[in-house]
Amino acid sequence: MSSNFIIDDDAFLFAGQTEGLNDDNAPECLGSWRILIVDDEPEVHKVTELALNDLNVLGRKLDFVSVYSREEAIEFLKSDSDIAVILLDVVMETDDAGLKAVIQIRDELELHDVRIILRTGQPGYAPEEQVVTQYDINDYRTKTELTRNKLLTSVFSAVRSYSQIVEIKQSRDFLDKLTGLNNRLLSQGSVRKLAATLVNESVNLFKSNDSGLLAISRSDESNAPQGYWIEYGCGEYDAMADTKYEKSLPVQQVSIITEALNKRGHVLTDNYTVLYIKGQSSEAVLLLNTEQPIEISVSLLNTFTANVASSLDNSLLLRKVSDIAYVDKVTCLPNRAKYIQLLDEFTRGNIKGNIAALIDLDHFSDINDGLGLEIGNSLLNSVAERLKYQLDDSVLIARVGADIFGLIGDDSNITPEILESLFEKPFNVEQHIIPVKATFGICRKDKIERTGLGILKQENIALNRAKRDIKSRCQFYNPEMEDETSWRLSMIRRLSNDFKQNKLQLWYQPQFSAQHGQIIGMEALLRWPDGNGGYISPVAFIPLAEYSGLIVDIGDWVLQQACTQLRELNELGFSDLRMAINVSMPQFRSSTFVDTAINTLKQFDYKPGMVELEITESVVMDDPQLVIDGLRRLKESGFNIAIDDFGTGFSSLSYLRKLPLDQIKVDREFIKDIGEGGDGIIAESIIHLGQKLGLTTIAEGVETEYQLNYIRELGCDEVQGYLKAKPMPADELKEYLKTLDN
Repeated sequence: MSSNFIIDDDAFLFAGQTEGLNDDNAPECLGSWRILIVDDEPEVHKVTELALNDLNVLGRKLDFVSVYSREEAIEFLKSDSDIAVILLDVVMETDDAGLKAVIQIRDELELHDVRIILRTGQPGYAPEEQVVTQYDINDYRTKTELTRNKLLTSVFSAVRSYSQIVEIKQSRDFLDKLTGLNNRLLSQGSVRKLAATLVNESVNLFKSNDSGLLAISRSDESNAPQGYWIEYGCGEYDAMADTKYEKSLPVQQVSIITEALNKRGHVLTDNYTVLYIKGQSSEAVLLLNTEQPIEISVSLLNTFTANVASSLDNSLLLRKVSDIAYVDKVTCLPNRAKYIQLLDEFTRGNIKGNIAALIDLDHFSDINDGLGLEIGNSLLNSVAERLKYQLDDSVLIARVGADIFGLIGDDSNITPEILESLFEKPFNVEQHIIPVKATFGICRKDKIERTGLGILKQENIALNRAKRDIKSRCQFYNPEMEDETSWRLSMIRRLSNDFKQNKLQLWYQPQFSAQHGQIIGMEALLRWPDGNGGYISPVAFIPLAEYSGLIVDIGDWVLQQACTQLRELNELGFSDLRMAINVSMPQFRSSTFVDTAINTLKQFDYKPGMVELEITESVVMDDPQLVIDGLRRLKESGFNIAIDDFGTGFSSLSYLRKLPLDQIKVDREFIKDIGEGGDGIIAESIIHLGQKLGLTTIAEGVETEYQLNYIRELGCDEVQGYLKAKPMPADELKEYLKTLDN
């Protein structure tokens, strides 16, 4: 109750000015100070707001919230505690309502920062001094003595007190977090890890919107400045590591970073915070995207950046020491010592992959002798860049000798075909076009020693073996390499003899329309009887045939036999069937293959599309231009062209568009997962890609009705697999076709 509160007294409304109270020169801040007025007299609310309306404290205006009882005040504060000052009437629904509210605010709600000013129109109900002290009451006034000037002074003082309490609390919290951050920064083992920790934790520390980066000054070996490079970024900057900030960032961010570097100080804007970091041997900037200027004192920011600078100095020093010991000066790749360390980690399972390999540049000494050391070093850099660019990002690359590079990775990313393809194109080195060939020694993880040095020795054994083998530039290490070589030579001789004695067989697996179910053709599959009633796997003997060169003659025979079989089927009345035949890379490398194939097709006078040649992705990528030129001639002569096992190799879509294709074959690996926990997404993507390219699609390895229905719904054109028909000899094929015909 406030019956003695005088609202028409000039001394209250107009006496006394506010000079010295308003912070007119304080920088304008976002937000306002919220004042909670708790009084059961509506007129008190109106007059209070009128008196305080123009007050500015620390660059902020006041924002008023009105409630009219103790109970209402407590309920409000339970859900919204962002209040700077409470103007609280002592006598409301009860004589001690205000005092009870104070006790609840401090003890039950545990709101210790908010400032409380007690007001009463009845002096006899003033709180005891003990209550004022115990419950941290900022001020107590009777309404009769509370002139406008006194009210302004009291609220101004209370808001400033609240601001200081909050700032001290925030500073204490900030310093606690900074201590933890500093300990974590010091524990990081590399500059990149330190940068990642700093940026990710600063995003939370400064309440950023999840985007930030650290750009660090770099210099060359002579300490000449090389600019500021982004070491790590998150959010919208997560793909910008190892790029110069001015080349990667939008204009606005470039401008404020440049401003911070030029002034050697922090730049705080509405949307961005740039903290300048200067250590004894480091200089960096931390950029954070912020929705509003951060409210942390400059002294705290300087404490933060000083701690970061110290950690960054230590990390950069460790990087320099490590570079001297473990980095090759010419290529900036890990050197031999580091490669051995990496191999040690590889054996322990700390590095993913199952392949270690060496690449030896053939006749590199001739290049050094003929063109000079500088050109030789430039060539090494070009080779290093190509390895980094063309190999998968997961492959680790090192320079372990004068002309030898080491790799660690997975067998899907390091294969003889991939390694050889790296050197198909010449290198452009300082106006010189230098063709380079290389030899490769590869170790599989299941064959390796238990030490890095032991693995390197095994790689060298395989590499030296490859150098002695004029037919192949790549060798895999095997403890029984001599026995394996004997076996290979024995198998090649046996294959050659069996081929000459016409012991090889062609089997045929029918292919069907996915939509209608009728047979549309078959694939010719080579079989090699083992003499004991079984067959040697094509996975075993086809590479031997390719390695030995026998595949060229065998391939010509397969084409001739398949065309002959197709003619016999036509004569039996099974017309309009297509015959698919596989072709390998050594056949394309043969100078006679394309002409022989064209002449064979002319010999049988088949209409275009009746004979289809299937090539794999790896064949295309082995020598793209050679394959493309050959396929174009074959296509023009009437062959259909299909790409086999699509999705399992490393083909480029740009090459795919250049190929004169008619059909894409979805590999059985992508069909196998359908209905077995897989979602078939890769098969779906390949089928849709074929449709967009205007190509026929065929799925191989279809073994269940579910798989058939699934790919049929996707619009796949053709199917091949055990569900419809297994591979069979020529005689069985004829009987099978008769059964279908009946």
